[in-house]
Amino acid sequence: MTSSNHRLRRTSAAAAILLSAAVACSPTDVTSATAVPTPPAQTAEYCQALHKELPEKVIEDAERRDVSPRSPLTAGWGDPAIVLRCGIDRPAEMDDPNANGVDVDGVSWMFQDRGEDGLRFVTTYREAYVELTVPASYHADAGILVKLAKPVERTIPKSLADPQF
Repeated sequence: MTSSNHRLRRTSAAAAILLSAAVACSPTDVTSATAVPTPPAQTAEYCQALHKELPEKVIEDAERRDVSPRSPLTAGWGDPAIVLRCGIDRPAEMDDPNANGVDVDGVSWMFQDRGEDGLRFVTTYREAYVELTVPASYHADAGILVKLAKPVERTIPKSLADPQF
């Protein structure tokens, strides 16, 4: 992400809201297990600190709950679960110069519309990658990212360049 070939195309938070509103409603299988990342030790420390700072709610009617298996590298809210995984590997999609991105309260996110599966957000320019998957049934809005921005900002240091380059 240090060269123009690796920059995310930025869109406004309003565009993210419009995109989310266009996502069709469909239930997500909440019985499947959440893959727990296996990051290096320093990254795991950042993620454990983030886990302690996560809010009890990210949107109305989506209270914090454990996902399976339980881990300080994962968290969930609501049913179907909005799932956060910290310490994931660098997504290959970040190499796409046309990837969509949004900045919310000082935290940059790459986002993907996954159709009936909802939205996927991944932090960029941080020492640890944080992934957030939001089922389509939530008609996600920027409020979720606003609720997560402060905890990410406080616990995961910025990186001027993608740490995987």
